[in-house]
Amino acid sequence: MVALIRRFRKSYFLYSFLRDPVAVGSFALLFILAVSAILAPLIAPHSPYDGATLDIMNAELPPAWKPEGTADFLLGTDNQGRDILSAMLYGMRVSLVIGLGAVALQSVIGIFVGLVSGYGSKRIDSILMRVADVQLSFSSYMVAIFFGAILQMVVGVGRYEEVAVPFLIFVIGLSEWPQIARTVRASVLAEKKKEYVEAARVIGLPARRIMLRHILPNTLTPVLVISTVQVANAVMSEAALSFLGLGMPVTQPSLGSLIKSGFQYFFSGSWWITLFPGIMLILLVLSINLLGDWLRDFLNPKLYKD
Repeated sequence: MVALIRRFRKSYFLYSFLRDPVAVGSFALLFILAVSAILAPLIAPHSPYDGATLDIMNAELPPAWKPEGTADFLLGTDNQGRDILSAMLYGMRVSLVIGLGAVALQSVIGIFVGLVSGYGSKRIDSILMRVADVQLSFSSYMVAIFFGAILQMVVGVGRYEEVAVPFLIFVIGLSEWPQIARTVRASVLAEKKKEYVEAARVIGLPARRIMLRHILPNTLTPVLVISTVQVANAVMSEAALSFLGLGMPVTQPSLGSLIKSGFQYFFSGSWWITLFPGIMLILLVLSINLLGDWLRDFLNPKLYKD
C-alpha cells in the first residue's frame, strides 16, 4: 500500500493534475460538495424528513441576513417550513445517488452491448445498433412518462415516493446507455484486429474470455471519460424530471424537487427557495464537467498539451 501511494505521488497523472488550476479547483469544489452531501445527517442543522421539527409558521422565512430572517435558518425556509440549507444537503445526496446509480446502470448495459456488437457477427452488430438507434429516439422524459404512469398505477401514487430513487436510476440509465455502447463498440472493432486478440483465438480461448479478459480492459479509458460527464448529465436529468413533476416528489428533497417547489414563489418574493438549490446544482454539474474535460484531455495524447 505504501509503495502504491509512493508511486502515485511520483506519477505523471498527479503531476499534470496539480499543474492545472482549473482541475484542482473543480476537484476541490466537488470534494467539498460530495463530503457535505455524505455527511448531511451530521452537519445539517435540521432534518427535512422529520415532520415533528417542521412548523408551518416558519414557512417562507428569508435568509438570516434579511430583516425578517433568523439565525436558525441560515438560508431561509421553503413553503413547508423546511430549512433550505438542510434540504439542499440532503437533496444533493439524493441527486448524486441517482446520478451515480444511473451511470452505473448505463455503463453495465452499454459495455455489454458494445462488446457483443463489436466482437460478434455483422448480423448481431446490425441488430444491436438498430436497437440503440431506436433507444436514442426516445428521450428520458418520454421513458419517464411511460414507465412512471405504469409504476404509479401498480404501486399507487402514495407509495411512489418510496420507489422514486430506484425508478429514476432505472429511467435515466435505460435512456442513455447507447452512447456508451457505441463508444465501446468502436474500441472493440479496433482492438479485435490486433495481434494479441488473434493470438488468443489461435490458442483456442473462448470468445467470452477474450472479450472480458483481453479486450474489455483496453476499452475502459473512453468509458471512464464518458461516465464522468454522464454523471453530470444524469444529475441534470433528475433535476429536469423533478421540475416537470416526473421525478422526486416534493416531500423528498432533491435539487430538482427543491427548485420546483420554490419556482411558483419566485416572483412573489421568496426567491431563495429556488435560487440557492439552483446555484448548488450549477456548481455541482460544473465541477463534474470540468473534471471530465481535464480527464478527457489527459487520457487523449492528441488533445493533451503539457
